[in-house]
Amino acid sequence: MQLREATAAEAEEIADVLRRSIVELCGADHGGDAATVATWTANKTAESVRDWMAASGAVRVAVSPEDVILGVGAAAPDGTILLNYVAPEARFTGVSKAVLAGLEAWLVERGVTEARLNSTRTAHTFYRARGYSDDGPAVPWLKASAQPMRKSLSLRMST
Repeated sequence: MQLREATAAEAEEIADVLRRSIVELCGADHGGDAATVATWTANKTAESVRDWMAASGAVRVAVSPEDVILGVGAAAPDGTILLNYVAPEARFTGVSKAVLAGLEAWLVERGVTEARLNSTRTAHTFYRARGYSDDGPAVPWLKASAQPMRKSLSLRMST
């Protein structure tokens, strides 16, 4: 697996991974409710992905040796982790860990000392195991809730 910057040519494949991840892996959050899934996936389009790439943040993909997208993540320069999704067939293979580590490294390179995110129920345990802690009460989100979380990032001096 390789982690690299996403390209605009991959926007449709990225959007497909995002939608499949939500539909197939995030049942604890959407409960199979079609309206909730539709709301959550409404902006998971190739056009939205290209817009995110054009913004000043980072959009990274984890790809197989055959260059198939296994996971996608995005971060904003202010330290917000915006996305971290894995293709259903790549779940529990280290893809999400690699994507998150890559986004955190990108933030550290920019001098950011703290990462923040809003976790789904599905991902909460994953983020806690990666050093994130809850940052206040859960907030309403779709028909469920999102848990604000934060993590201090270590700024390493390169030699």
